[in-house]
Amino acid sequence: MARTKSTGKKSTSGKRPHKGTKGQKGRKGQKGQKGQKGHKTAREGQKGHKTAQKGHKTAQKGHKTAQKGQKARKGHKAVKQTAAKKQRKTKPGTVAVREIKKFQKSTELLLRKLPFQRLVREIAQEHKADLRFQTAAIAALQEATEAFIVDVLEDTNLCALHAKRVTIMRSDLDLVRKIRTDLL
Repeated sequence: MARTKSTGKKSTSGKRPHKGTKGQKGRKGQKGQKGQKGHKTAREGQKGHKTAQKGHKTAQKGHKTAQKGQKARKGHKAVKQTAAKKQRKTKPGTVAVREIKKFQKSTELLLRKLPFQRLVREIAQEHKADLRFQTAAIAALQEATEAFIVDVLEDTNLCALHAKRVTIMRSDLDLVRKIRTDLL
């Protein structure tokens, strides 16, 4: 009769004996367990080796179905999805077009008010000390500044498109400044 390495007891009806009896630990070198991980030892639980093996095979072969959140078949272990969901990757330029449309619809100022106010006060300080500004005056300066910057960048974009590029470069801005007489 067949004897197993770990127990030294006779097996019944040609079947492999249970994973272990009391006081025995499962070995890695036993038949049917080479290279398999995730099996329980005798002390961890004795639910049956076949269910543990099937559950392990489910984790190897059918990991896609288990990760999608579907229930595992009866007697199989379900693999929990621990990784965070991947965000969908957008094509290059899609977000840029969305932002352009958003900013073209809106009328709010794009530059922050306090940093712009500090810049205005710093420039004015060079000409004359102790100047005061009305809130409406700084708001008007900011409106005019943003309109001017947008206008220059539109012309810069046209120069880049004329050169068959979609990226604006310093040379495009220099060309716009040379062409326009109102620029410094």
